[in-house]
Amino acid sequence: QVQLVESGGGLVQAGGSLRLSCAVSRRTFSMYSMGWFRQAPGKERDFVAAISRLGRTTIYSESVKGRFTISRDNAKNTVYLQMNSLKPEDTAVYYCATGGLQATGQREQYDYWGQGTQVTVSS
Repeated sequence: QVQLVESGGGLVQAGGSLRLSCAVSRRTFSMYSMGWFRQAPGKERDFVAAISRLGRTTIYSESVKGRFTISRDNAKNTVYLQMNSLKPEDTAVYYCATGGLQATGQREQYDYWGQGTQVTVSS
């Protein structure tokens, strides 16, 4: 059973920063891409960012490009999401997920998901 545990969410003012972490209990962590998604109330779960197995390739949604940075530490089985210049529209529950061999924004390519961490950005 693969477990993912997100942390680092909270309440922040617009323009502020947060760093999310996702710890993964998977021995073969470095063999899989990782992704971050988010879901606002009443909306679908949307792609935010993804990173390849060794971290050489990263992709972002247009809405966060230039503000968010995804990274990973394979020695710690952890993926991160650094979020800067936060906006009220970034408010959502953020989820990490394990993907396949390639970094992708396609939700159906991700199999294991965490429980999510709430990020609230006040104006």
